[in-house]
Amino acid sequence: MEMPLVVGVDGSEPSLRAVDWAADEAALRGRPLRLVYASLWERYEGNSLAEDLGKPSDQVMAEDVAETAARRVRTRQPDVKVTIDVLPEEPEYALVRKSRTAAAMVLGSRGRSSLTEALLGSVSVTVAGHAHCPVIVLRGSHDNRAVPGRHGRIVVGVGEEPADTAAMRFAAEEARLRGVPLEAVRAWRCPAHETTDHPLLAGEPARLHEEKAAEVLEAALRDVPADVEVHRRTVEGHARQVLLGASADADLLVVGARRHEGHYGLQLGRVANAVLHHAVCPVAVVPHRA
Repeated sequence: MEMPLVVGVDGSEPSLRAVDWAADEAALRGRPLRLVYASLWERYEGNSLAEDLGKPSDQVMAEDVAETAARRVRTRQPDVKVTIDVLPEEPEYALVRKSRTAAAMVLGSRGRSSLTEALLGSVSVTVAGHAHCPVIVLRGSHDNRAVPGRHGRIVVGVGEEPADTAAMRFAAEEARLRGVPLEAVRAWRCPAHETTDHPLLAGEPARLHEEKAAEVLEAALRDVPADVEVHRRTVEGHARQVLLGASADADLLVVGARRHEGHYGLQLGRVANAVLHHAVCPVAVVPHRA
């Protein structure tokens, strides 16, 4: 049975945008879409959906949220098969469990909390840090409309381990499906203690670090299909700042996240955590086993 894309829904505007984005992604991949509404409360906590349904907010139920999202998918992508799960449990646990049988998961940038727009909702952080499949978080907008990619490129961050092929495979497939170039970015830094004041040696340590970054980049790209156009970039600086800068003109930023067996804490890493909170485009976190 083909694994579906899963999208978390809660009736909020970021959630509706995630539904639209997930519907387009499911159509692109030719996969079914599963809508998951999970809450310990039977009633929906919000006013915008109640207005759309013409009901008082205290009469909007979980089924209303899920069915409204399903209608939205059918209107936007009629050929996508849609199923609904309404679960009486905490959304973090439900979504992580659903990630075991999902091709990928799509989430809005915020839940129903009152966090500022610069921060990410706790559900998205928790799921991205524990999921068993790639998690795409819709950064970059806070309205309820998903718009087509404007920049025509997918960016993937290349880490220390070229063996981390999961993120590269995901990014390459996204680029292939969309018919856009893949830009692979490797950040590098020259430690201060390796610099020298000798005029004949000035720049030599930096050159060696840049060459090493290029080697790591090539190793990471060796299995990218030949039909994917690849652009290579080595950039001096902190990986977090380099990738945040790259997100300004990307349609999707892809990063890897190592998962350690038997470790139950949040498993994101500093780079993934930073781009999830501050990137200006959607971010895909792709897990791989350490």
